[in-house]
Amino acid sequence: MYKHKPVLLSEVLEHLQPEPNQQFLDGTVGLGGHAEALLKRILPDGRLLAFDRDAGNLRVCQSRLASYGKAVVYINDSFSNAQTHAKAHGFTKIDGALLDLGFSSVHVDDPDRGFSFLKSGPLDMRYDPRGELSAAHIVNTWSEDELARIFREYGEERRARDIARMIVKRRKSKQFTGTVDLAESIAQVVRRHGRIHPATLVFQALRIAVNDEFGHLQLGLPSIADLLRPGSRLAVISFHSLEDRVIKNFIKSRNDLIKVNKKVITATRLEIKSNSRARSAKLRIAEKV
Repeated sequence: MYKHKPVLLSEVLEHLQPEPNQQFLDGTVGLGGHAEALLKRILPDGRLLAFDRDAGNLRVCQSRLASYGKAVVYINDSFSNAQTHAKAHGFTKIDGALLDLGFSSVHVDDPDRGFSFLKSGPLDMRYDPRGELSAAHIVNTWSEDELARIFREYGEERRARDIARMIVKRRKSKQFTGTVDLAESIAQVVRRHGRIHPATLVFQALRIAVNDEFGHLQLGLPSIADLLRPGSRLAVISFHSLEDRVIKNFIKSRNDLIKVNKKVITATRLEIKSNSRARSAKLRIAEKV
């Protein structure tokens, strides 16, 4: 049932150093792979505060971690609101925190969520279905300048302006409603390079914009860092160069944090062979002083 493999698991455990009876925070619990490994280390009286914006992911995680009972507190919200929920549940100070910023394979596999162009589905891409902003809204209402900006900044797409211009022109006669329609339209503007589909970077940019991923990261990092006890650590796994830059600059900007790893930690060849998702993963560790 649980095919998801947590990325850089041994490295996360090695650097977070969880011990019995400690309190930890997992800001992106997903299907619970990292969380379960942490829980095994912090029993018998440890506690884990587990966040996820996706209620579906959280339900799967609750089922997986059911045997841990009240040791886990589940929060269907963004980790950017860590302070509020931590105080409400007695996590006044924590002994470590983890953020795995990669989106779940569950999102890609479900065509109704609209994250992938490999299967026909609505242009949605919301982690939290309660959110008002969808990919369809962005594609069909944002200006050419706004579209070009997110494609360039979040997708690092070189043909951002050309794609944005095509979208604005096409939607005047027919709005975009489906993933395949948008992907095929982009493919008429951008040629395929190797095995990478021409729409890949645009879909990445739309997902980031829909879920305001960088906004939540910029709010969440200081919120979580303020909860750490002196000597405890924050581990963040990113999959995007801009995310990694935000994390690196945040650690550097704080007088109460020191970087543990001088060079970013990446997956071994063996892990990448068994889990291709690990190929672009980057892990940074900071310690509270």
